[in-house]
Amino acid sequence: MSGERLTHIGEDGKARMVDVGAKQPSGRMARARARLKVLPATAEAIEHGSGPKGEVTQVARIAGIQAAKRTADLIPMAHPLPLTFVDVGITVDAGGGVVEIVSEARTRDRTGVEMEALTACSVAALTVYDMVKAIERGVTIEEIVLIEKLGGKSGHWLRDEAGGSPVA
Repeated sequence: MSGERLTHIGEDGKARMVDVGAKQPSGRMARARARLKVLPATAEAIEHGSGPKGEVTQVARIAGIQAAKRTADLIPMAHPLPLTFVDVGITVDAGGGVVEIVSEARTRDRTGVEMEALTACSVAALTVYDMVKAIERGVTIEEIVLIEKLGGKSGHWLRDEAGGSPVA
């Protein structure tokens, strides 16, 4: 990795948007994951849709989808992309006090959708926090990670869950 350069830094050392105009559009997909740690009672309220602000998982799911579509408005150097698909799934382990969010974003364009998948998970996780903060302020967003990407010059990348490093 020592020979690689940051693509969002110009020759003058200033931040810049990468020019992807010469690239050919291709199918792109990315999946990301967020994990939250909550008290078992909070997880149970989430699981049963009995939180103080209502049904947590569906509100968080919609917030994540909406956020993916607005990624270029939130991340300064992200390109606006015509997303062909976005979904957010949420599972709750009430006994373990874990909420897991997995997002997937797809496009057919000149650049990848990793930021859209990560943004979807981030906003969905923050929405879970917002929806349950009246019953628990100690919610921890433990991780937000890219778990897979497909397409583009680098091809297929998959997180090695054992070691946390990429697997080609």
